[in-house]
Amino acid sequence: MDWRFPYTFVFLLIVGSLHTADGLLRRCFTCRSRGDLGTCKDPFTFNSTTVDGNLGVEAVPCASSWCGKILEGGSTFKDDDYGMATQRLCLQRGPSDSEERCAYTEWSHKKVFMCFCQGDLCNASSRISNQLAVLVSTLAFTFLLIR
Repeated sequence: MDWRFPYTFVFLLIVGSLHTADGLLRRCFTCRSRGDLGTCKDPFTFNSTTVDGNLGVEAVPCASSWCGKILEGGSTFKDDDYGMATQRLCLQRGPSDSEERCAYTEWSHKKVFMCFCQGDLCNASSRISNQLAVLVSTLAFTFLLIR
């Protein structure tokens, strides 16, 4: 038996358990700000470790696992006077087709641009999937062990 097999097996077991742990905890960023000085606007600079201690931005548990980001106002809307508002939130339920997407829609009787996503803290600005990063690192590590 090759000496690399047990190490590969243990590594794959650890990666699999990380994926399971990610599936158990689903959180969303919640915040709202308007204009250039707000902490909720893009680019959104918070992550799971930097959100603690910042007023107005929280990472809250989300039972539905569906997060959202709403852009309200700005140059294409009527509310130009106050600048664009950005809101990040946990949705009570996801879209009826369970598809992640961004689209113009009506929210609280206002036309907004809204994005739906499913996953832990997925409503941040950057959209690099944790699962993709784990997959790539697993494949790279396995390739190095096999060589």
